[in-house]
Amino acid sequence: MVPAESDPDVPASLPGEAHDPYAALRIPGFRWYLGGNLLLLVGLNMQTAAISWEIFERTHEYKFLAYVGLVQIVPVIGLFMPAGHIIDRVNRQKLLLIALGSSMLWSSGLAVCSASVGRLRWIYLLLFLIGAARSFVMPARAAFLPQIVPREVFANAVTWHSTGFQLSMAVGPALAGVLIAWLKSATSVYAITSVLALINCGCLAMIRARSYVPSTDPPSLSSLLGGLSFVWRSKIMLAAITLDMFAVLFGGVSSLLPGFAEDVLNVGPKGFGCLRAAPGIGAVGMSLLLAHLPPIGKAGKTLLLAVAGFGAATVVFGLSRSYSLSLAMLMALGALDMISVVIRHTLVQLLTPDAMRGRVSSVNGMFIGISNELGEFESGMVAEVFRRDNDRSFGPTVSAVSGGLGTLLIVGLVAVFSPQLRRYGRLDGTDEPHESCGPGT
Repeated sequence: MVPAESDPDVPASLPGEAHDPYAALRIPGFRWYLGGNLLLLVGLNMQTAAISWEIFERTHEYKFLAYVGLVQIVPVIGLFMPAGHIIDRVNRQKLLLIALGSSMLWSSGLAVCSASVGRLRWIYLLLFLIGAARSFVMPARAAFLPQIVPREVFANAVTWHSTGFQLSMAVGPALAGVLIAWLKSATSVYAITSVLALINCGCLAMIRARSYVPSTDPPSLSSLLGGLSFVWRSKIMLAAITLDMFAVLFGGVSSLLPGFAEDVLNVGPKGFGCLRAAPGIGAVGMSLLLAHLPPIGKAGKTLLLAVAGFGAATVVFGLSRSYSLSLAMLMALGALDMISVVIRHTLVQLLTPDAMRGRVSSVNGMFIGISNELGEFESGMVAEVFRRDNDRSFGPTVSAVSGGLGTLLIVGLVAVFSPQLRRYGRLDGTDEPHESCGPGT
C-alpha cells in the first residue's frame, strides 16, 4: 500500500512554503472524482427540487413534503452499519459504481412515474430505494477520497469537493425551476438526473486510486458496531457531528421552500428555483474563500460560531416577507453551512484510520441523513400543525423561526459540554495531538 502521506503527484509541503489553494486539483484522479461528482450532484439537486415542487403542486399539504424526508432516512438508518462493514472489506471504487447504477435506475423510474402521473405511493417507494442506494454511495465516496489525495492536501480536497456540492445546490434547483416552468412537468428533470449518474460512473472508472488495507476483523456484532464505538470514543468528532446534525435537524428550511415560494413570498416556480439555489450560491462564495486561505486556525470555535450564525439567519429568513432579504438569508445559510461542512468532514477523515473509514463514514452519513431528511420531516410537520387556512404563511413561519432558535440552543449546549471541541486548533491537525481511540489509531 502506498502511504496516504506520500503521493507522487503532490510534492511534499515544506515548512514556510506558501499555501497552494489548488493543490488537490493538481491530482488527475481528484479532477475525475470532482468533475463526475459535480455532474451527479447537479442532477440530484435538480431531482430533489423537482420532487418537492411536484408533490406540493399535487397536494398543497406540508405533511406530504415531510414524508419525502422520512422515506429516505429509513433505509439510511437501517443500512448504515452493514454498509460501513461492506465498504471496509471490498473495492470501494467498484461498490460506488454498483450503487450509482442502482440510483440511476430509480431516477429513471421517477421519470416514468411523473410522465404517467403515477400515484404518490410509487414516488415514495422510489425515494425509499434511492435512500437505500445513498446509504452506500455517501460513505463509500467519503472513504474513497483518501485513496485519491494525500493527507497534506486533504483539507484542500474537502474544500473543493464541498465547493462542487454547493455549486450543484445553486445550479441544480435553478435549472429544475426553469425546466418545470418551461415544460410544466418534472419528468425531464428525473431523466436528466439518470443520465448524469451514468456519466459520473464513467468518470469514476477513469480514476487510478491507491490501494488500502481492508479490515481484517471477523464478521461480528462488535465489528458492525465498530464505527459507532469509534465515534463515541472520539470526543471531538462526536461533538462536531452532533452539533451539525441538530443544527440542520432543527434549522433546515429546504423542505419549506415550496410553501414559502407560493404561500409567503408569492414568487412562483422560477422564484422557487432561485430560493433553492441561494444557499448554494452563498456556499460557493465561501468555499472559494476557504480554498484560498490557509487551514482554519481555531477550527473548534469557528465551527461553533458558524452554526450559531446558521441558526440566527434561519430566524431572520422565517420572519422575512421580502424576497430579496429571504434570498440574502438563504445565501448566508449556505456560506455558514459551508464552514461547518469543511470542518466536520476534514475532522472525520483525519481522525479515522484507513481500515475504519467505511464504518465511520457510514456513521457520519447516517447523522447527515438524519439531519437532512428527518429535518425535512420535522419542518414539514411543524408547518402542517400550525397551518391556518386564513393565513397560509403562519405555519412555515413558525417552523422556520422555532427551528432557528432550537439551533442556537444546541450550539450553547455543545459549547458548554464539549471543551475539547472549543479548544481544537488548526484544521489540518498540525498543532493537535491525535486522539487515542483504541488500537490502530
